[in-house]
Amino acid sequence: QVQLVESGGGLVQPGGSLRLSCAASGIIFSIGAMGWYRQAPGKQRELVAGITSDGSTNYADSVKGRFTISRDNAKKTVYLQMNSLKPDDTAVYFCNADIRTSILSRIVSWGQGTQVTVSS
Repeated sequence: QVQLVESGGGLVQPGGSLRLSCAASGIIFSIGAMGWYRQAPGKQRELVAGITSDGSTNYADSVKGRFTISRDNAKKTVYLQMNSLKPDDTAVYFCNADIRTSILSRIVSWGQGTQVTVSS
């Protein structure tokens, strides 16, 4: 089994910053792409940022220039640095990872989510 655990969410004022972390554990041979998604009340879950195993990144237009995704393969962890936060960033944030549990087997794993609230 593979488990992803997010941390770092909380309440911040507009313009503030947070850093989310997501650590993977369990039966892991290697980790491919990792990403962050978010879901606001009444809205569909959307991709916020993704990072490939070689470090290539992509971002939703709404967060470009404000958020940075990174990873530490030794720690099996993906991060999301969020700056200049806006009320519209309020959502539950989920991490995601494409994990190989063996040379030929892979699973897509999701974390439990962490709440980010941006409010005055």
